[in-house]
Amino acid sequence: MLILTRKTGEKILIADNVSITVLNVSGTQVKLGIDAPQDVRIMREELLADGEDAGNEQQ
Repeated sequence: MLILTRKTGEKILIADNVSITVLNVSGTQVKLGIDAPQDVRIMREELLADGEDAGNEQQ
């Protein structure tokens, strides 16, 4: 796992087509903005059905 520290307004770039921007930090909450193509699935972990793969499975 890569761990990064970012401030409000700073971005993290993933591959050539996904960027994550820190929009706001308030207490223990962080608000993120995600720019990605429509074919890239983005979901909060708690919304995955039991046993559903989030696309992070390592073999």
